[in-house]
Formats: sequence, C-alpha cells, structure tokens
Amino acid sequence: MNSDNHRVEGIWSGFDTLSRPIAVGVVILITYLLAVLANMINIMFIISDKRLHKPMYLLICNLAVVDIVYTSSSSPTMIGVLLAGVNTISYVACLIQMCVFNLGTSMESFVLAFMALDRFIAIIYPFQYQRYLTNTRVLVLTFIMWFIAWCFAFYMPATVVPLPHCSSRLKYSFCDFAAVIRTTCVNPEKYFNEVSIAAFFIFFFTFIFICLSYCGILLFVKLSSNNEKMKMGSTLVSHLICVVVHYCPAFVRIMFTRFGVVLTLEERQGLVIGAVLGPCLVNPFVYCLRTKEIKQKLFKIFKKFNTSD
Repeated sequence: MNSDNHRVEGIWSGFDTLSRPIAVGVVILITYLLAVLANMINIMFIISDKRLHKPMYLLICNLAVVDIVYTSSSSPTMIGVLLAGVNTISYVACLIQMCVFNLGTSMESFVLAFMALDRFIAIIYPFQYQRYLTNTRVLVLTFIMWFIAWCFAFYMPATVVPLPHCSSRLKYSFCDFAAVIRTTCVNPEKYFNEVSIAAFFIFFFTFIFICLSYCGILLFVKLSSNNEKMKMGSTLVSHLICVVVHYCPAFVRIMFTRFGVVLTLEERQGLVIGAVLGPCLVNPFVYCLRTKEIKQKLFKIFKKFNTSD
C-alpha cells in the first residue's frame, strides 16, 4: 500500500498503545469462538427441524448467518495481530475485509428492521400473518437486502482503489474504511462525509423504521388485556435487546465524531470492537434462551447427555 503501483501490504499499528495486548487478544478469541459456535447451533437447529421452517425462524437463521459474517470480517485479524504477531495484510485482503465488514454492518441493520416488521404483523395482524409473510416472501426480501448491502459494501473499495496511497501504516484495529482512507494522499474529510451520509441512510432509516414499528405495537397494546400485554412484551424483549446492542455503540461513535468529540485511539478501538463482537455474541444467546422451540430442543439434547452418562 505504499504507492499506486506497489500496494503490497499494510502494517498494523492500531494496537500499539495497548498495555496488555495478549489479554485483549484472549478475550476477543474466546468471544469470537463463542459467537460463532452459538450462531452455528442456532442455524443447525432451524435447518434440521422442519417445524421451524417459518418466517420468524428464517429471520433468526439469517441473523445468525449475518452475525458470523460480521464478526469473522474483523475478529481473526485482531486475534492474529494480538496473539500471533501477524502485523501485515495484503492490499487485496484488506479491501476484501473492508467489503465484508461493511456488508455485515449494513445487513445487521436490515435484518433487525425486517424482524421488527415481522413482530409488528404478528402482533397487530395475527390471523393474517401467514398470508402476509410467507416463507417465499421472506426469502425474496432477504435476497433483496443482501443485494442492497453488497452494493453499499462495494461502494467503499470502489472509492478507495483509484486514490494514490502514501502510507502503509493502518492506524486502526482492522481494515475498515477509516483505516484504509487514512493511508491515501488525499484529505479524508470529503470521503468520511460521503460515507457518513450512506451510513445515515442505513442506520437512521432502519432505526426509525424499528421505532415506528414499536410505536404501532405500543398503540395496539394499550387496547389489549393485561394477559395479552404480557405475551406481546415477551415476544418483543428478545428483539429489543438485539436492537440496543447493535445500535448503541454505532450511535455513540457517530454522534461523538459528528459533534467534534475527539476520541482517543483506544476509545475508538473499544467502541468498534464492542460494536462488532457485542451483537454477534448476544443475539444467538438471546434467541436460544427466549425462543420456546429452540430452548426445548436444547433441553432435549441436555437430557440425552444426562441419561447417557
């Protein structure tokens, strides 16, 4: 990444200020393995059980796939830097990582918005639910979301590739857009603003859509009995936890940056790592523990192990 003609490798310097890099690396490694394992279990449960081939579970399965893609885009790189001392990355690999990371970020928002729509229809139109949301429609809409997310993901490398590169030092913890654009010879502000506008449309519009869905549900809940309110609340809690874990770190980082609050490198790294690992670890456990059918399958498996012992 030294020049237009010799973009060979980038050198990581994002973790240079850490006092305990091995401890941080071990935490990231354990979190990453738990997240991938938990999401794989969710996917296997849903695929293997035909009774779970319903719109809500297809969305949970899609969320698990997104979580694996999202956390795998950056976690192995951070683990390699912190635990194995792998401090370089090729230019092409860096661009691929940036692409996959942005794909995961945008897909996480899209899937949560789609799940909010699913809960909205299930609660307000329970008798028409199967007519409005069929498996085919869910799969088609999921394909459209992936296509839009890929378009957004490819926009960033398409922006970076034509620019001249003056440095090979990557200041951040992996190849996100900010890390790569700072290796170029141009003023990054213009490009940061362009990406901020695109991120605004994805983050804020999906978040507003989720909020409007919840407002509609709350208005409907006011007219319902106390028993129905309890049932509706339990179905929403899982989704609400996932929404908070995904949007909070992103909004904090965006707001701080836009309002001129200067974050230290370690603070920014912490927010980004939390934004990547948090949702991918929390989401599968939330849906394992709060979804009745998946929870029952887990209990059956544990019972089989106990009886075999």
